[in-house]
Amino acid sequence: MAQDIIIDADKAKPLGKYPHTRKIGEWVFISGTSSRRPDNSFIGAEQDEKGNWQLDIRAQTKAVLENMQHYLKLNHGDLSHLVDVTVFLKNMDDFVGYNEVYNSFFTETGPCRTTVEVSALPKPQILIEIKGTAFIPTT
Repeated sequence: MAQDIIIDADKAKPLGKYPHTRKIGEWVFISGTSSRRPDNSFIGAEQDEKGNWQLDIRAQTKAVLENMQHYLKLNHGDLSHLVDVTVFLKNMDDFVGYNEVYNSFFTETGPCRTTVEVSALPKPQILIEIKGTAFIPTT
């Protein structure tokens, strides 16, 4: 079975030895995706002059879903091809803001979804990370 591995040089480089996506047949698996830019800064994370972070769950959620859309496009698909996502929130208090943005991208016919709170993500500026599985028919 054919496999296509994508590590997009135009996006943030993975922090470990893994691809942004792996396509096996008609299935595409998207690694955990954040709002990280190629320069390692984060959309929705601004630091003030005192060193305090101003973090925005809505901006980060939008950026994550746009990054996932980009990866799916590289695999000849889009967000409508997602069948399952797992969402990792650093704080469940951010659920309302994240859910508001998420719902602007999907309807109730969107992917199955699990949302969990985690104690930490790879960088302190990250409020949300999403991984997904898509089915993109070739015919």
